[in-house]
Amino acid sequence: MSEFSQKRLENRIMETVGSLIVSGAIKNPHLSPFTSVTRVELAPDNASATVYVSSVPENRIDPSVRALESAKGFIQRKLGEVMKTRNTPVLTFRRDDSYREAERVNRLIDEAMKEIDG
Repeated sequence: MSEFSQKRLENRIMETVGSLIVSGAIKNPHLSPFTSVTRVELAPDNASATVYVSSVPENRIDPSVRALESAKGFIQRKLGEVMKTRNTPVLTFRRDDSYREAERVNRLIDEAMKEIDG
């Protein structure tokens, strides 16, 4: 599969899961409505996909990931209706902490710049 097709499928998964969260189609009280899909990594054979999510407030991310994991079958069924592929990938949900790492790096850069200017 070409890289373009892979990215297109990743985007379709991201949009579909995101719209299911925003629309309230996933009926789980532990799922924060402020949960967002940050990225999707689709396996080269399209058999599985890892969906990374973040949430505000931050303390709601772990319950939201567990809620998404418990609704995995429902989400995959809805995804199968949207995707026009032979097989629907098996989804795994993970918390995305990349923004925290970016904040830490930015803070380190700011501190270094202050020392240089200092």
